[in-house]
Amino acid sequence: MSLTSDPPLHKAAESGAEREDYSTLEVVPVRNPWRWAAVAVTAVLVAQFAHGLITNPGWEWDVFADFFTSRTILKAVWITIQLTFYGTALGFALGIVLAFMRLSQSPFLKSVAFTYIWAFRSIPLIVQLLFWFNLTYLYKRLDFGIPFGPGFLSFDTAGLVGAMSAAVLGLALHQAAYAAEIVRGGVLAVDGGQLEAAAALGIPRLRQLRKIVLPQAMRSILPNAANEVISLFKGTSIVSVMAIGELFYQVQVIYGRNGRVVPLLMVATVWYIILTTVLSIAQYYVERRFSRGATR
Repeated sequence: MSLTSDPPLHKAAESGAEREDYSTLEVVPVRNPWRWAAVAVTAVLVAQFAHGLITNPGWEWDVFADFFTSRTILKAVWITIQLTFYGTALGFALGIVLAFMRLSQSPFLKSVAFTYIWAFRSIPLIVQLLFWFNLTYLYKRLDFGIPFGPGFLSFDTAGLVGAMSAAVLGLALHQAAYAAEIVRGGVLAVDGGQLEAAAALGIPRLRQLRKIVLPQAMRSILPNAANEVISLFKGTSIVSVMAIGELFYQVQVIYGRNGRVVPLLMVATVWYIILTTVLSIAQYYVERRFSRGATR
């Protein structure tokens, strides 16, 4: 005699056999009429926009084609790439130093790094660029020697800091403030227990940083760093106030002469899109490399 309320196993099997066979039922997908309505509206808007780009004579695509690969524009694109490269390289090099200053145990180094980041994130980039462009107003000469003592080498700032140098300096110092916080956030994202385990195994501090911390921190650093590089690339247009012949400045000069504002702006727009796309593709492959072992 069973002491439970469960039916005997053979009876349960018989009842299961008598159940309806669901494999014969027809599977009907869920209908989403509002989704299809949204797709239709979006498709119509995209088609109208593309039709306007092709048929509207105001875009002047013949003028666009004439100037898109002209020598002046290609030279301006190269200057834009140079500004982005130097600003990124110097900015992230200084940003890494600032990040580890903020992570150090020294209150003085923490305060200096925090003050730098606070100041350069607070001042607009255009103001910084104009300040470095007018550096000779404050300092006629730069002396290198004993601090608060005699100098051994001196340079004339008028010949040392030109328009291009001032632009690179301003972009790099501005970028360093943001790069420092990106690197610091990536390092803090690494589990501290791994460093404790590495220290217990006797691994030197520098090797811990190079082999354990940075490879894992790069997964958090890369997406934000790539966004900053792309922002800096587009932000190089600000140096046009210093009469540097980068892409946006040259476009302004050309349409100031011939009055073809829209097609010349489209020349700059398409070049920015192309180079941003190249940076995005490079970001994808670099991220995939550093994510090895983290994704399956």
